[in-house]
Amino acid sequence: MSISAALDTVVGVAHSALEGLSALLMPVAGGFAPALAIVVFTVAVRLSISPLSWLQARSARRGAALAPRLAELREKHRDDPMKLAAETLALRRAHGAGPFAALLPALVQAPFFMLMFHLVRPGLGVPAGVLGGHLAGVPLTAHLAAGLPVFAVLLALALGLAWWSSRRMRQLAAASTAALPPPGKGGATPGGLDPDAVGRIMAVLPFLTVALVAWLPLAGALYLVTSTAWSALEQLVLRRPPAAVNR
Repeated sequence: MSISAALDTVVGVAHSALEGLSALLMPVAGGFAPALAIVVFTVAVRLSISPLSWLQARSARRGAALAPRLAELREKHRDDPMKLAAETLALRRAHGAGPFAALLPALVQAPFFMLMFHLVRPGLGVPAGVLGGHLAGVPLTAHLAAGLPVFAVLLALALGLAWWSSRRMRQLAAASTAALPPPGKGGATPGGLDPDAVGRIMAVLPFLTVALVAWLPLAGALYLVTSTAWSALEQLVLRRPPAAVNR
Protein backbone atom coordinates (compact mmCIF):
# COMPACT_ATOMS: atom_id res chain seq x y z
CA MET A 1 0.00 0.00 0.00
CA SER A 2 1.36 3.41 -0.97
CA ILE A 3 1.73 6.26 1.51
CA SER A 4 -1.04 8.17 -0.27
CA ALA A 5 -3.42 5.22 -0.06
CA ALA A 6 -2.59 4.70 3.62
CA LEU A 7 -3.25 8.38 4.31
CA ASP A 8 -6.57 8.21 2.50
CA THR A 9 -7.56 5.20 4.62
CA VAL A 10 -6.67 6.92 7.87
CA VAL A 11 -8.46 10.11 6.80
CA GLY A 12 -11.51 8.04 5.89
CA VAL A 13 -11.62 6.36 9.29
CA ALA A 14 -11.15 9.67 11.11
CA HIS A 15 -13.80 11.30 8.92
CA SER A 16 -16.28 8.54 9.79
CA ALA A 17 -15.50 8.98 13.49
CA LEU A 18 -15.99 12.75 13.24
CA GLU A 19 -19.29 12.37 11.38
CA GLY A 20 -20.50 9.79 13.91
CA LEU A 21 -19.59 12.09 16.78
CA SER A 22 -21.49 14.94 15.13
CA ALA A 23 -24.58 12.75 14.73
CA LEU A 24 -24.30 11.66 18.36
CA LEU A 25 -24.17 15.28 19.55
CA MET A 26 -26.97 16.49 17.28
CA PRO A 27 -29.86 15.78 19.71
CA VAL A 28 -28.09 17.77 22.43
CA ALA A 29 -26.24 20.50 20.54
CA GLY A 30 -28.50 20.96 17.52
CA GLY A 31 -26.89 23.19 14.89
CA PHE A 32 -23.74 23.50 17.00
CA ALA A 33 -23.11 19.74 16.74
CA PRO A 34 -20.60 19.85 13.82
CA ALA A 35 -18.46 22.55 15.50
CA LEU A 36 -18.72 20.82 18.87
CA ALA A 37 -17.74 17.52 17.25
CA ILE A 38 -14.48 19.11 16.04
CA VAL A 39 -13.76 20.38 19.56
CA VAL A 40 -14.55 17.03 21.21
CA PHE A 41 -12.57 15.09 18.59
CA THR A 42 -9.57 17.37 19.13
CA VAL A 43 -9.74 16.95 22.91
CA ALA A 44 -9.99 13.17 22.48
CA VAL A 45 -6.89 13.13 20.27
CA ARG A 46 -4.91 15.31 22.66
CA LEU A 47 -6.06 13.26 25.65
CA SER A 48 -4.84 10.09 23.94
CA ILE A 49 -1.29 11.48 23.69
CA SER A 50 -1.24 13.13 27.12
CA PRO A 51 0.99 10.35 28.53
CA LEU A 52 3.69 11.57 26.13
CA SER A 53 3.29 15.10 27.45
CA TRP A 54 3.74 13.73 30.96
CA LEU A 55 6.96 12.01 29.86
CA GLN A 56 8.12 15.30 28.35
CA ALA A 57 7.40 17.17 31.58
CA ARG A 58 9.19 14.52 33.63
CA SER A 59 12.20 14.71 31.34
CA ALA A 60 12.23 18.51 31.70
CA ARG A 61 12.14 18.28 35.51
CA ARG A 62 15.00 15.79 35.51
CA GLY A 63 16.92 17.99 33.10
CA ALA A 64 16.47 20.98 35.40
CA ALA A 65 17.77 18.92 38.32
CA LEU A 66 20.88 18.11 36.27
CA ALA A 67 21.61 21.79 35.53
CA PRO A 68 24.55 22.09 37.99
CA ARG A 69 26.24 18.97 36.63
CA LEU A 70 25.66 20.09 33.05
CA ALA A 71 27.23 23.44 33.88
CA GLU A 72 30.27 21.60 35.25
CA LEU A 73 30.56 19.61 32.02
CA ARG A 74 30.38 22.79 29.94
CA GLU A 75 33.13 24.33 32.01
CA LYS A 76 35.26 21.19 31.93
CA HIS A 77 34.96 20.62 28.16
CA ARG A 78 34.60 24.18 26.94
CA ASP A 79 37.37 23.62 24.38
CA ASP A 80 36.15 20.20 23.21
CA PRO A 81 32.58 20.45 21.79
CA MET A 82 32.48 16.80 20.69
CA LYS A 83 33.44 15.54 24.14
CA LEU A 84 30.94 17.93 25.72
CA ALA A 85 28.11 16.73 23.48
CA ALA A 86 28.87 13.05 24.15
CA GLU A 87 29.09 13.40 27.93
CA THR A 88 26.01 15.64 28.07
CA LEU A 89 23.96 13.10 26.14
CA ALA A 90 25.25 10.23 28.31
CA LEU A 91 24.39 12.11 31.51
CA ARG A 92 20.89 12.95 30.30
CA ARG A 93 20.21 9.38 29.20
CA ALA A 94 21.50 7.97 32.48
CA HIS A 95 18.98 10.10 34.39
CA GLY A 96 16.01 9.71 32.05
CA ALA A 97 16.30 13.23 30.63
CA GLY A 98 17.18 12.40 27.04
CA PRO A 99 16.27 14.87 24.29
CA PHE A 100 13.95 12.41 22.52
CA ALA A 101 11.39 12.55 25.34
CA ALA A 102 11.13 16.30 24.90
CA LEU A 103 10.33 15.88 21.21
CA LEU A 104 7.79 13.05 21.52
CA PRO A 105 4.59 15.15 21.84
CA ALA A 106 5.52 17.36 18.90
CA LEU A 107 6.47 14.35 16.75
CA VAL A 108 3.18 12.59 17.51
CA GLN A 109 1.06 15.73 17.09
CA ALA A 110 2.46 16.44 13.61
CA PRO A 111 0.60 13.52 11.90
CA PHE A 112 -2.59 14.44 13.78
CA PHE A 113 -2.25 18.04 12.57
CA MET A 114 -1.92 16.80 8.98
CA LEU A 115 -4.89 14.48 9.52
CA MET A 116 -7.07 17.31 10.84
CA PHE A 117 -5.90 19.54 7.98
CA HIS A 118 -7.22 16.96 5.51
CA LEU A 119 -10.43 16.47 7.48
CA VAL A 120 -11.35 20.16 7.62
CA ARG A 121 -10.15 21.09 4.13
CA PRO A 122 -13.16 21.86 1.89
CA GLY A 123 -13.40 19.62 -1.15
CA LEU A 124 -15.08 20.17 -4.49
CA GLY A 125 -18.81 20.77 -4.59
CA VAL A 126 -21.18 21.74 -1.80
CA PRO A 127 -19.80 20.89 1.68
CA ALA A 128 -21.71 18.11 3.43
CA GLY A 129 -21.69 16.44 6.82
CA VAL A 130 -19.58 18.15 9.45
CA LEU A 131 -18.12 20.61 6.93
CA GLY A 132 -21.65 21.56 5.94
CA GLY A 133 -22.25 22.87 9.46
CA HIS A 134 -22.16 26.41 10.80
CA LEU A 135 -20.97 28.21 13.90
CA ALA A 136 -22.99 31.29 14.80
CA GLY A 137 -24.15 31.48 11.21
CA VAL A 138 -20.65 31.21 9.70
CA PRO A 139 -19.97 28.10 7.56
CA LEU A 140 -17.20 25.88 8.88
CA THR A 141 -15.56 26.11 5.45
CA ALA A 142 -15.43 29.93 5.56
CA HIS A 143 -12.18 31.86 5.80
CA LEU A 144 -11.38 35.05 7.69
CA ALA A 145 -13.00 37.56 5.33
CA ALA A 146 -16.28 35.63 5.18
CA GLY A 147 -16.58 34.94 8.89
CA LEU A 148 -14.97 37.90 10.62
CA PRO A 149 -17.19 38.02 13.78
CA VAL A 150 -16.48 34.39 14.72
CA PHE A 151 -12.86 34.59 13.60
CA ALA A 152 -12.41 37.71 15.74
CA VAL A 153 -13.27 35.65 18.83
CA LEU A 154 -10.97 32.80 17.82
CA LEU A 155 -8.14 35.20 17.01
CA ALA A 156 -8.57 36.92 20.38
CA LEU A 157 -8.39 33.52 22.11
CA ALA A 158 -5.37 32.50 20.02
CA LEU A 159 -3.63 35.79 20.77
CA GLY A 160 -4.28 35.45 24.51
CA LEU A 161 -2.99 31.88 24.52
CA ALA A 162 0.07 32.91 22.48
CA TRP A 163 0.87 35.73 24.90
CA TRP A 164 0.57 33.39 27.89
CA SER A 165 2.64 30.67 26.20
CA SER A 166 5.26 33.23 25.20
CA ARG A 167 5.69 34.30 28.83
CA ARG A 168 5.93 30.67 29.94
CA MET A 169 8.56 29.87 27.32
CA ARG A 170 10.61 32.91 28.31
CA GLN A 171 10.51 31.74 31.93
CA LEU A 172 11.50 28.20 31.00
CA ALA A 173 14.32 29.41 28.74
CA ALA A 174 15.59 31.74 31.46
CA ALA A 175 15.47 29.00 34.09
CA SER A 176 17.20 26.46 31.86
CA THR A 177 20.13 28.82 31.17
CA ALA A 178 20.36 30.34 34.66
CA ALA A 179 22.76 27.67 35.86
CA LEU A 180 25.15 28.08 32.94
CA PRO A 181 28.54 29.76 33.42
CA PRO A 182 28.61 33.53 32.77
CA PRO A 183 28.44 34.48 29.07
CA GLY A 184 31.66 34.99 27.21
CA LYS A 185 32.47 37.16 24.27
CA GLY A 186 29.42 37.91 22.11
CA GLY A 187 26.98 36.92 24.84
CA ALA A 188 27.32 33.18 24.30
CA THR A 189 27.98 30.69 27.04
CA PRO A 190 30.98 28.33 26.84
CA GLY A 191 28.65 25.75 25.31
CA GLY A 192 27.85 28.14 22.45
CA LEU A 193 24.35 29.00 23.71
CA ASP A 194 23.10 32.58 23.68
CA PRO A 195 20.35 32.75 26.35
CA ASP A 196 18.94 36.00 25.01
CA ALA A 197 18.61 34.60 21.49
CA VAL A 198 16.97 31.44 22.80
CA GLY A 199 14.52 33.49 24.84
CA ARG A 200 13.59 35.66 21.85
CA ILE A 201 13.01 32.67 19.56
CA MET A 202 10.95 30.81 22.15
CA ALA A 203 8.87 33.92 22.80
CA VAL A 204 7.95 34.36 19.12
CA LEU A 205 7.01 30.75 18.28
CA PRO A 206 3.55 30.73 19.96
CA PHE A 207 2.40 33.65 17.81
CA LEU A 208 2.69 31.50 14.69
CA THR A 209 -0.55 29.90 15.85
CA VAL A 210 -2.34 33.24 15.48
CA ALA A 211 -1.23 33.47 11.84
CA LEU A 212 -2.43 29.91 11.17
CA VAL A 213 -5.84 30.62 12.74
CA ALA A 214 -6.21 33.59 10.39
CA TRP A 215 -5.22 31.44 7.38
CA LEU A 216 -7.19 28.22 7.98
CA PRO A 217 -10.90 27.72 7.31
CA LEU A 218 -13.13 28.03 10.37
CA ALA A 219 -13.14 24.26 11.03
CA GLY A 220 -9.32 24.21 11.05
CA ALA A 221 -9.10 27.34 13.17
CA LEU A 222 -11.48 25.78 15.69
CA TYR A 223 -9.29 22.68 15.88
CA LEU A 224 -6.10 24.70 16.27
CA VAL A 225 -7.44 26.97 19.04
CA THR A 226 -8.78 23.92 20.92
CA SER A 227 -5.45 22.10 20.58
CA THR A 228 -3.51 25.19 21.67
CA ALA A 229 -5.74 25.64 24.71
CA TRP A 230 -5.13 22.00 25.63
CA SER A 231 -1.37 22.53 25.34
CA ALA A 232 -1.63 25.54 27.66
CA LEU A 233 -3.58 23.45 30.17
CA GLU A 234 -0.93 20.73 30.05
CA GLN A 235 1.79 23.33 30.60
CA LEU A 236 -0.08 24.72 33.58
CA VAL A 237 -0.68 21.33 35.17
CA LEU A 238 2.44 19.37 34.22
CA ARG A 239 5.25 21.86 33.89
CA ARG A 240 5.86 24.72 36.26
CA PRO A 241 8.90 26.90 35.54
CA PRO A 242 11.55 26.47 38.23
CA ALA A 243 12.72 29.56 40.03
CA ALA A 244 15.56 31.27 38.21
CA VAL A 245 18.93 31.13 39.85
CA ASN A 246 20.83 34.37 40.29
CA ARG A 247 24.33 34.29 38.85
